[in-house]
Amino acid sequence: MSPSTRMKGSPVTAEDLPLQFARTKRFSLGVPRGFTVSPDGDRVLFLRTASGRSATSLLWLYENCEERPLADPLALGDGGEVPEAERIRRERARETSAGIVSYATDAAVRLVAFALSGALWVVRTDEGTPRRIPTAGPVVAPRPGPDGTHIAYVSGGALRVVRADGTGDRALAEPEGPEITYGLSDHVSAESLDRTRSFWWSPDGDALLVVRVDNAPVRQWYIGDPAHPERPPRAIRYPAAGTANAQLSLHVVDLDGGRVDVALPKEATSHPGGEWTDPAFEYLAHCDWSEAGPTAVVQTRDQRSAYVLRVDPATGATTTLHHLKDAAWLEFAPGTPASTTATGLVLTTQEGTRGLLMTGTGVRTPEGMYVHELLGTAGDRLYFMAAEEPTEAHVWSYDAVNGFRRLTDEPGVHRAVVGGGTVVLDSSTLDGQMVEVLRDGAPAGRIEVLAERPVTRPRPRFLTLGTRGLRAALYLPTSYGPNSPESDSYEPDSYGPGADRLPVIVHSYSGPGAQKVVKAAMWHHAVNQWFADQGFAVLSVDGRGTPGRDRAWETAIHGDQLMPVIEDQADAVRAAAELFPELDTSRVAVRGWSFGGYLAAGAVLHRPDVFHAAVAGAAPTDLRLYDTHWKERYLGHPDVQPDHYDRCSLVAHAHKLTRPLMLVHGLADDNVVPAHMLRFSAALLAAGRPHTVLPLAGSTHLVAQEGVIDTLLRMDLDFIKKSLDLRTA
Repeated sequence: MSPSTRMKGSPVTAEDLPLQFARTKRFSLGVPRGFTVSPDGDRVLFLRTASGRSATSLLWLYENCEERPLADPLALGDGGEVPEAERIRRERARETSAGIVSYATDAAVRLVAFALSGALWVVRTDEGTPRRIPTAGPVVAPRPGPDGTHIAYVSGGALRVVRADGTGDRALAEPEGPEITYGLSDHVSAESLDRTRSFWWSPDGDALLVVRVDNAPVRQWYIGDPAHPERPPRAIRYPAAGTANAQLSLHVVDLDGGRVDVALPKEATSHPGGEWTDPAFEYLAHCDWSEAGPTAVVQTRDQRSAYVLRVDPATGATTTLHHLKDAAWLEFAPGTPASTTATGLVLTTQEGTRGLLMTGTGVRTPEGMYVHELLGTAGDRLYFMAAEEPTEAHVWSYDAVNGFRRLTDEPGVHRAVVGGGTVVLDSSTLDGQMVEVLRDGAPAGRIEVLAERPVTRPRPRFLTLGTRGLRAALYLPTSYGPNSPESDSYEPDSYGPGADRLPVIVHSYSGPGAQKVVKAAMWHHAVNQWFADQGFAVLSVDGRGTPGRDRAWETAIHGDQLMPVIEDQADAVRAAAELFPELDTSRVAVRGWSFGGYLAAGAVLHRPDVFHAAVAGAAPTDLRLYDTHWKERYLGHPDVQPDHYDRCSLVAHAHKLTRPLMLVHGLADDNVVPAHMLRFSAALLAAGRPHTVLPLAGSTHLVAQEGVIDTLLRMDLDFIKKSLDLRTA
């Protein structure tokens, strides 16, 4: 497949990579997303901006092999202001575009509901004229019922419903206090459990299953804006490790005003033992309401037990269908549990490698296959995304007749959405991104990708390094000649310039939940190549703790989330230098953001013999300040296992710094709050350790503003050059 058939956008030559990176929102603009396929397979809905430079997302319809916009926010008078609850939801989702950024449909995918600037809008796929529906207040998370006659939404913390014709607006569940909401996700569910929904319609459309959140027990923090001292600080409820979580409960509410409280179990029995155990069910990991009835998955505070529950909507009684256990922690593949008539309930299994178990038949995904996500079902056929090699992910199907079948071949990262006989195949390879529509297994059309191509062409060389088989990507300057990503062999004659050796920049994330060393068109490939073209060898490594391999690999960081990761990066630098003599291991810098920033700072603290300078962005330096679910999963409870937190937190080791370090942090970050940077800087100062601090006024955890993210890349480069004593251009 040639690049021109994959992405319609073309390079912009009047600007450099950092500026293009900022103006395209990390090359995310123009990329179709949020696909929904109708049950008959005839219609595909999706979101996409109008070009690779437009930041306003439109709602689109693909039908009869053609795509057309269903709703344009600018034509509807979108003012851009959103309710506070919607702003928080977007921050948790790392949303960078404006306009229509989410939507929901009825069961037939005929009625579509979305919110714009707090107003409720609907549009029918068979009519195409959006209508504004009057509501009692600003709208968040609107969702039509299955028959399209009603739309549920959240306003002011209450779950409300209104008819699609705009009549009958009423509250179904109202908050009993200022810290209580119905139908909105709490911080942990949205940030760490990836459960963004908090209400579900019954198949008959006469009732809803809704989550009630009481944030009162959660510690209150304040995020101020030092650039605007006239503004009061923003209060947030943040459940830091070892502190109280929000209290969650589950309820069935019907359209006539009836309410049934679901009797969720309080704690697990036959719970795994260990140094720290907490069998109390504090987390609601998953909910759904299918034809078989409502289901819920509750998880214990220590994350080693979970019950899969069936809920009786008439009485609220629950029946335990399965008790899941793990000695380290339980992790659920997105999309599970699900069910079909033929397979029964489909669960995540963690024996050896994360896979799927069809409880009705006992069938499991093949050994050695890592399941990233259960994509959906069509009849009795399952579709899922899985990896046999960590640098790739493919779409698979399973049914009793055909067994397991891989549907994609080209190396890359492939996803899919299904409905009826239609599969929307979203494929990202090193050549670019392509969205293909398949009907009954045959190509039926394409949905255009309008994203721009980077002005710097990425040239990653994928490597397997060291005794642990570390997956890595190496980027050399474009001037160094041929550099085939498919070739692992080193050909000295292919590279110049003579005896010059290249200083090294390690740019890794290497944390849980994300892979960077993949054969797909991802923004960091272009950024790494840009740094390489400034005269560096850039190395990116997915070490222990990253997904895509096996259970032992993921749990190798249990109890110590820092040193195994640093050792993997150090080993990769040595192994890469053995293969590529051009790499100058006497001049190695490391840069990263979030967990990657934590890794960068930790590397110069603990391994200054390997790493000689670091740029650490949004680094969680005091792990007691990060949220309960995410940190306790890996390190346990800080009151019971304080040594884990002391060993892995950077603040306690500030006195070890002997290398140049620049700390970068957004002052509006409510995920890794600015206190991380400030406490670490204070400890460095107290220990007499010089360092550089770059605060980003008004920036959150995802820095995307033009004039900030582009300048930051250049400042990273300048700091690294100065710190490694390199000549500046």
